[in-house]
Amino acid sequence: MAHLLSHLNPIPKFPPYTGPYKVGTLDIEIPITSLPSPSPAPDPSISTVQFRIFYPCETPQKSPKTTYWIPEPQREYLGAYARFLGASPTFSEFFSYLPRTLYHITIPVLRNARLLPAPTRAKKWPVMFFSHGLGGSRNAYSHLLGSLSSHGVVVVAPDHRDGSAPMALVNGEKKGDIPKRVEYKSMPHTPSKQVEEERNDQLRIRLWELGLAHEAMLKIERGEEIVNLAVKTEQSLDQNLSMFRSSLNVQVPGSITWAGHSFGAATVVQFVKSTFWHSPGQNRSFDPYLAEYRPLYTPSSDSSIVRQITPGSPVALLDLWTLPLRGDPTRWLWNKPLPCYAQNGPGGVNLLAILSEAFYKWRGNLVHTKKVLSSDPSSQRPAQSSRPGPRIFYPVSSAHLSQSDFGILFPWVTRKVFKADNPERTLRLNTRAILQVMRESGIEVAETSRIDMEEDEQAEKVENGANGHLNGHMDGSVSKIDAHAANQDWRILATNGKVKGWIALNVYENDAAKSTNGLMDAEAMPGEAVMKSEVMDGDSDRERL
Repeated sequence: MAHLLSHLNPIPKFPPYTGPYKVGTLDIEIPITSLPSPSPAPDPSISTVQFRIFYPCETPQKSPKTTYWIPEPQREYLGAYARFLGASPTFSEFFSYLPRTLYHITIPVLRNARLLPAPTRAKKWPVMFFSHGLGGSRNAYSHLLGSLSSHGVVVVAPDHRDGSAPMALVNGEKKGDIPKRVEYKSMPHTPSKQVEEERNDQLRIRLWELGLAHEAMLKIERGEEIVNLAVKTEQSLDQNLSMFRSSLNVQVPGSITWAGHSFGAATVVQFVKSTFWHSPGQNRSFDPYLAEYRPLYTPSSDSSIVRQITPGSPVALLDLWTLPLRGDPTRWLWNKPLPCYAQNGPGGVNLLAILSEAFYKWRGNLVHTKKVLSSDPSSQRPAQSSRPGPRIFYPVSSAHLSQSDFGILFPWVTRKVFKADNPERTLRLNTRAILQVMRESGIEVAETSRIDMEEDEQAEKVENGANGHLNGHMDGSVSKIDAHAANQDWRILATNGKVKGWIALNVYENDAAKSTNGLMDAEAMPGEAVMKSEVMDGDSDRERL
């Protein structure tokens, strides 16, 4: 352990973003009383919705304030992480050293910078919502989300106050109000009625928060007055929010991309399905699952979110954790396909799933993941469909942590503890795949840099001394958005091995033979996770559904 900890000096740093745009960031916290709630509030003690926005920005005239990876109040957040990690002796020793360096880790973004005018045909930036997993936060995926923003995507990352983060704060509306702390809720990772109820309680909050964040972004884009509790003065309030007026593509149905990691991926699945299938019908007697259905999110038919989510809405799921989706009260919704498979939908072309190799080897979760991604989740073994299937991939030698900031900040931990290599490349592959699915869904984003596409000519140029720059292409070039470049990075979605170490899977096939490190026991789960997160030793959930 002492040898590993020596790698923490100097302070861990993020690599540069590789897109052509500089990246700004802004914290937003809004009282829910100022927002229309598309669904009843599940917890009256949560009085605000909070999220971070990553966005393409202008170069500021003055040096911006530093954005720290551990948010304020840092000491309280570090204490929460210590409690979160306390069950593991290895991580306890590891964490006892970390505070010396964690305070000083910064996110390479330009805080409160001005939004760059969008070069798209509509003069509006595309928007994505991203939901974090257990142990995550609005900061925990900053490199992936900043990378997407550097390619021309405005990303909204909520802080979920459901007890899935090590700690979250709910600030009061009045000066001097003491923030409410929401602590991490520890619960078993194996199925039971109690776990089912507790996970559903968390999902109710998460879905409601996504709906509120969506309403907030609509209001901000329309230029309506809004109270942002995350800023201190009226001047900064105006500067921070008015710049988004008429600049975000959030009004057109199907224009928003929905993404998440692990429990966040499960949240996105439940959110888009609950919204799209919001009207199950009145006659429940012919469907026993419908008769028992207890929806977790009930947006009204005339709500803006119901208009937004369509079969054309792109969805990106990273290491989908299926256990929270498989409870009896929501079995009817489980049996419904994702919106892309609706009668007038495109099939799975706008549905992307990226697994770590660890999650790929977790056979029980993989079987259920394939059901979720299929056109018929109710089937025990989904049959081949005439419609296009989803895009499913995994990068070899990748861990669950590789899809978060933790892997890229502490690669020696993921390598030593979780046997994962090159988490920076894993995130680049994830970024490429997400951007290409967006392109092929008709969303205008910047071109992928040649170095990200690992072209030989570019690699040689970098070796010969080309220097990158913060928030720009690593070769110093800038590629503008090309409305006709839908196939610009087609190799990343190819299924014939065009990208080294990037394995394509098929929802209708047995992919067990594709593992690069030998077969795992069919009944086993990997023992690694996000800290002590979703994947734990044991296999008792393998038979559900």
